[in-house]
Amino acid sequence: MKTIRQTWVSFLHNVIVPWLMKWPSRRVRMYCVKRYFGKVGNDVSIMRYVDFVGSNNIQLGNNVVINPYCYLDGRGGKLIIGNNVDIARWTVIWTLEHDPNDDMHTTRGGDTIIEDNCWIASRATIMPGVRLGMGTVVACGAVVTKDTPPMSIVGGVPAKVIGTRKNSFKYKNSYHPIFE
Repeated sequence: MKTIRQTWVSFLHNVIVPWLMKWPSRRVRMYCVKRYFGKVGNDVSIMRYVDFVGSNNIQLGNNVVINPYCYLDGRGGKLIIGNNVDIARWTVIWTLEHDPNDDMHTTRGGDTIIEDNCWIASRATIMPGVRLGMGTVVACGAVVTKDTPPMSIVGGVPAKVIGTRKNSFKYKNSYHPIFE
C-alpha cells in the first residue's frame, strides 16, 4: 500500500509536471526540467507539449533545443543528449521497446546516446540502444535502428547513410521564443 507521500510524489510526477510542461512560460518549463531531470546543461530550450517519461534517466547537454510534440523516453536506460543538439517537432526517442521474439511480450531496453552537434529532423524515430555519432543529421521520418557514424546524414526506414556532413560547427543553438 502506498503512503500518502508516495501518492503525492506520483501525482506530482504524473499529473502536475506534465501539465506544467505545456504551460506557455518557458521559465516554468525550465524550472520543472531542472528540478526533475537527471542533469540539464545551460541554455536549454524545451518547447511546449514535449513529453518526458523516466525523466530522472534523461540528461541534456548545453545549447539543446527540443521542439514541440517530441516524446523522450528514459524508462529502459539512460537517454543522453549531448551539446548543441537540435531536435525537431514530432520526434520520438526510445530507450525501451517490446521484444518481438519473446513469447511473454517482455520489454528490453538500452541506453540511447545522441552525441554533440546532432540534428534530428521532424517525425524521426530513434530506437533503444542507438548511438548517433557526433554531427549526425537524421532526415525527416527516418527510423534509426543502428548506430550512426560521425558526420553522417541518415534517412529512410530503416535509416541508412545517404550522405556526409561537412560542417565546422561554428554555430550554437539558442532558440527561445516567448510563447512556444
